[in-house]
Amino acid sequence: MLAECRKGLVALLAITLLAGLAGCGGSTAVPVSTGPGEQAISVELKGKITISGAWALYPMMVRWGEEFQKVHPDVLFDISAGGAGKGMTDALAGAVEIGMVSRAITAEEEGKGAFWVPVVKDAVFVSVNEKNPVWEDLHTKGLTQEAFIGIYVTGEITTWGQAVGRPEVTDPIHVYTRSDACGAAETWAKYLGGKQEDLKGIAVYGDPGLLDAVIKDPLGIGFNNLNYLFDLSTGLPVPGARAVSIDANGNSLADAEELCDTKDQAVAAVASGFYPSPPARDENLVTNGKPADGSLTKTFILWILTDGQKFVGEAGYIGLPQEQMDGVLEKLK
Repeated sequence: MLAECRKGLVALLAITLLAGLAGCGGSTAVPVSTGPGEQAISVELKGKITISGAWALYPMMVRWGEEFQKVHPDVLFDISAGGAGKGMTDALAGAVEIGMVSRAITAEEEGKGAFWVPVVKDAVFVSVNEKNPVWEDLHTKGLTQEAFIGIYVTGEITTWGQAVGRPEVTDPIHVYTRSDACGAAETWAKYLGGKQEDLKGIAVYGDPGLLDAVIKDPLGIGFNNLNYLFDLSTGLPVPGARAVSIDANGNSLADAEELCDTKDQAVAAVASGFYPSPPARDENLVTNGKPADGSLTKTFILWILTDGQKFVGEAGYIGLPQEQMDGVLEKLK
């Protein structure tokens, strides 16, 4: 009789768990002990998670979705890029469960209900064509913040010769920027002391589009998120492109710690702090209000911040420092 009552209680608990999770993006696997010597039952993870936003976080999110599905095959994902602005708008409108936002969250957005947590770090890097007429100078010296301001904000630097101190080189600089509201442009502009709308240049949609414009133009300059500029299989810049180091200390040299010839060098520069922040930055996930306890959305975000972190390095991102991670997990409680 006691065993039958216990089984009935377990069944009721399982039903209650499922009912509570049904309105939260799906059901969550919760192991329920049936007592010594009896087989445990669990409520399986089922449902669909919709995600949109930053190009910068898109490759990482796709990887996380794939790995999560290996453990929970009944969870489906609909993941799309489109820029940080889209991710924020979609999340606040309830069009998606999670928005990917590759920039700082504003007080105004928080006032509208944006709940956010950082999940990884990466950075925006300057991209030029591999046939740039002054590539050797760029590679040896890098460019200072002041030079980038002259190219992208004030327009005072208009030739590649001016950029590297070789007035005899008169090739014009073809400046490219982003047309979509995005974290990469906002972060790059913040480094230069402005906002995305302050950036000069021909506006191109999306990270892939901006990189493609530079690859097709020997005189072009752009900026790209780490995982678009670098080929993760080779660790080198995508064929046709090169990454320009930031001469952060202004000594007219691209020091060993500042070099970003390879993905590993770029990651090391960001992780060590030699690469300025911005354009290094946190990548954030945004929901419309704090996700409910036991919801599929919260379960997935918690998995990202724990088990999912093992995939961060191999996907070309930088993990959060432990102290920051502890604070993020506390925020989610």
